[in-house]
Amino acid sequence: MPSILSSKPFTQAPIPEPPKVISTKDLSYLKDALSWELIAFKKLHAFAQQATDPQVKQCLEQQGQMHQRHYQKLLSHLQNNNTAVMATIPQMQSQQQQSQQQQQMQ
Repeated sequence: MPSILSSKPFTQAPIPEPPKVISTKDLSYLKDALSWELIAFKKLHAFAQQATDPQVKQCLEQQGQMHQRHYQKLLSHLQNNNTAVMATIPQMQSQQQQSQQQQQMQ
């Protein structure tokens, strides 16, 4: 009987770029990830301040900077204008036009 420990690792291909439109659910995930990255950065920075070994201090600072970069990257994904992107999607525009035409006919 196969167990979870003996199964193959999860091998989903990474998404090459984030979606242009951010859904409400995506926004919740991004907010959670931003919080985790910020907490990790703050903790690693605080630990680095307390470290006495220079190598440990440097390692903690590097890891903290990595989480800071991840935070900035995630933050950049929140700067999309969903309304503008949705206006460029032809399928949505044609559906809206059809519904408007149906409303005018009634």
